[in-house]
Amino acid sequence: MKKLLLLLLLSISLTSSVYADFDDGLRAAQNGDFETAYKEWQPLAEQGHANAQYGLGRVYDEGRGVPQDDEQTVFWVAKSAEQGYADAEFFLGNIYVNGDGVPQDFEQAIYWYKKAAEQEHAKAQFALGYMYFIGDGVPQDDEQAIYWHKKAAEQGHIGAQQALDEMLKTQQ
Repeated sequence: MKKLLLLLLLSISLTSSVYADFDDGLRAAQNGDFETAYKEWQPLAEQGHANAQYGLGRVYDEGRGVPQDDEQTVFWVAKSAEQGYADAEFFLGNIYVNGDGVPQDFEQAIYWYKKAAEQEHAKAQFALGYMYFIGDGVPQDDEQAIYWHKKAAEQGHIGAQQALDEMLKTQQ
């Protein structure tokens, strides 16, 4: 029993330490100190911390504290997205739409947008609705476009509200 209690306490302290390090990196990034953010997030990302992986991907994407590197951006954002981190899924969708560091691939973009959208990520819902509206990567489908724009609009996404308003006006 004592061993179990000790193991539980050790795992709690390690978990809080991981989040404290992540939060230290987040505070550094928010203050514009991306070198410190990178130093805090790198070991966490290598250990599989999804938020840190996404943070590293964004640091590489923007070239803040490290040289801009599309390959590293895709590597770290994809690792985070594969763990189900919605912001990373959405951002990976954007990477595929724009062909940043990967060949442009609307079907992959749809895949990642949908994963994030299903987690109630408003920007992904809007992007997915737009993809259905114009028919990139999926057959053009006004019903799906309205569905996804409505979900984003309900969360206060202004672009989705405007798009939905325009779409509904044209259907009358």
